[in-house]
Amino acid sequence: MKWPITIGILALLAVTITGMYVTDFTAYLGDNPTTCNNCHVMDAAYEGWYHAGHARQTVCSECHTPEAFFPKYMVKARSGFQHVSAFLLGDIPPAIRARETSKEIVQANCERCHAATVATMLEASGPQDRYCFDCHRNVAHGERGISLLPYQHKEMDQ
Repeated sequence: MKWPITIGILALLAVTITGMYVTDFTAYLGDNPTTCNNCHVMDAAYEGWYHAGHARQTVCSECHTPEAFFPKYMVKARSGFQHVSAFLLGDIPPAIRARETSKEIVQANCERCHAATVATMLEASGPQDRYCFDCHRNVAHGERGISLLPYQHKEMDQ
């Protein structure tokens, strides 16, 4: 009875290791922006970032994942699982939209990197109920729809 279980475990391990090798799994543990652009859905976001001001100062994960080690890799794991699931099930959206948790992470990173500016803003008497990117949407990724790649994002009139 032990041999079938052992063989099953070894087969599962072999398939997992082969899959990790074939997909270059370790690249997704790093911070190289070209890895984020492996999926064509990210073409417009990558092109926009590459030509915008943040490309010279930061990479994708510095804005889109928490700064702390364990939360960062938990977010990467969850996002990776969602992306792989969407790819395998054929449920790839034409444009990726941030979930509420992603918006909170990006906001926290805006506040961390731009602490002096945020401190000045907090001194103002106006309402503080908006995300930074509500007003500064084009800062990190540039103007929407300017990508020369075939998967250019365009707003659809409904």
